Amino acid sequence: MEPLLRPPIGFAHRGARAHAPDNTLEAFILALKLGATGLESDVWLTSDGVPVLDHDGVVRSGLRRRPISAVTRAELPPHIPTLEDLYATCGTAFELSLDVKDEAAAQPTIAVARAAGDGVARRLWLCHPEWELVGSWRPLDADVRLVDSTRIRKMKEGPERRAANLADAGIDAVNMHATDWTGGLTTLFHRFERCCFGWDAQFERVLLALLIMGVDGVFSDHVDRMVDALATAQR
Repeated sequence: MEPLLRPPIGFAHRGARAHAPDNTLEAFILALKLGATGLESDVWLTSDGVPVLDHDGVVRSGLRRRPISAVTRAELPPHIPTLEDLYATCGTAFELSLDVKDEAAAQPTIAVARAAGDGVARRLWLCHPEWELVGSWRPLDADVRLVDSTRIRKMKEGPERRAANLADAGIDAVNMHATDWTGGLTTLFHRFERCCFGWDAQFERVLLALLIMGVDGVFSDHVDRMVDALATAQR
């Protein structure tokens, strides 16, 4: 089955997580060196309005835990990069998938992408598990890509109605766990011209199975395996 995106995107989950500390500039740099065409992270907003990349969204100092939303950028530990840091260090020639963990981060994130250069917003994929919320971001920018992050069991209305809803809302893609995807589902979502992403694809057999189904992007901790699978699938 053919994907909508050719070639499919290889997203390095939290950077080259299997090879370096996750969500660090080191991990993102390494992921691109290993051949990833996309990076993945989670975005939060500091109290002074700076989008930063971290998984848990909590800053630890001894026994004390504070949410990122309660601290300024200057108060964060140095291993947590800003989105601006990512673009300044790694350039902009890659796709970027960001789980928007703080709803307030959507607009500032788009603004940073816009400031990074022409065409960057077209390579930014903003993800959230509530598709209606994701759809509300469409007026913020016509170019940014929007993603419904979900599971098949959560589509109470059924996948065909969900695909239609996403198309009507201007949401570009659906992202589900690797085990949720079938060839029939990719065909269905492609019929509505929605991209299909599969996450938690950690083994070559899983990666290849997804790519054979026609998914448009895969997410993996193991960038080397992912790059090899993408190369094999394109032969």
